[in-house]
Amino acid sequence: MRNQASEVKTMNVLIVGVGGQGVIMVSKVLATLCQMHGYQVKQSEVHGMAKRGGSVFSHVRFGEQVWSPTIPAGEADVLLSLEWAEGLRWLNYLEPTNGTYITDTQHIVPPFACLNRKRGADKVYSKETPEQIVAEVANGLALDATTMASDLGNLRASNTVLLGTLSTALDFDVDEWLQVISDFVPPKTIDINRQAFLKGRAWAEQAKDETISEPLAPQLKTVIPEIQANDDFELRLTREWCKGCDICVKMCPERCLALDAEQLVELIHPERCTGCRVCEWLCPDFAIDVIRPSVQKMSA
Repeated sequence: MRNQASEVKTMNVLIVGVGGQGVIMVSKVLATLCQMHGYQVKQSEVHGMAKRGGSVFSHVRFGEQVWSPTIPAGEADVLLSLEWAEGLRWLNYLEPTNGTYITDTQHIVPPFACLNRKRGADKVYSKETPEQIVAEVANGLALDATTMASDLGNLRASNTVLLGTLSTALDFDVDEWLQVISDFVPPKTIDINRQAFLKGRAWAEQAKDETISEPLAPQLKTVIPEIQANDDFELRLTREWCKGCDICVKMCPERCLALDAEQLVELIHPERCTGCRVCEWLCPDFAIDVIRPSVQKMSA
């Protein structure tokens, strides 16, 4: 393949989100694509204790000669955010003159953002609208990638929708993107991830030709509506998936859970459960779900 390394300056792409969204997959797809073109690539990531719901970020730098694996504040050519508040937290890393900001408008509100442990509690979370943020950056694209992926039948493909949007900001062929993505996703999901990529790319190409408006910056929305004070809910435990790690037991604010004689999780105090979803977010094995009868949880 033709070496293009001498044709561009060092590019800095910062990818941010929360645990479980696929931040690392996105960064590895990009890094692999850059290596295919003969670029020197440095990738640095932090995920550690994030598991599900904690902060995750990855720096990807590529060019003819790259020394440092991390991007200094104010020098990211592209900031790609898979979650709304995480993107805002990293905005100071975006290059202010020509930087491109791409973000999903999805809310993932951590349970700890609630001001108390009652159902329907007020939350400490970003109140800014997409219109406000996009207007403050040189190049801004805010899209509801989560719903776009859900409409295709796989909520987890939202990161691939965002890869499609990212592809419009970098000079690589569409077929090359699709080939690398196919190498990284499970074989059964290749087709839907290809659809997700093309959908995100088509959206970005259309949005760049439009004025900042509702189609470009849809209203913020959560994937699953929070449980309100009068809502009904059910805590569903899938014992076959439980590994007995004890995280949910230790982190439950109301001490509702325990490990039984088989070292599997069980609900011992259902009357105390507030549906705060701490256990659901922190379970690394997807063994806990908070189900609302009126809102069917979208399958991944």
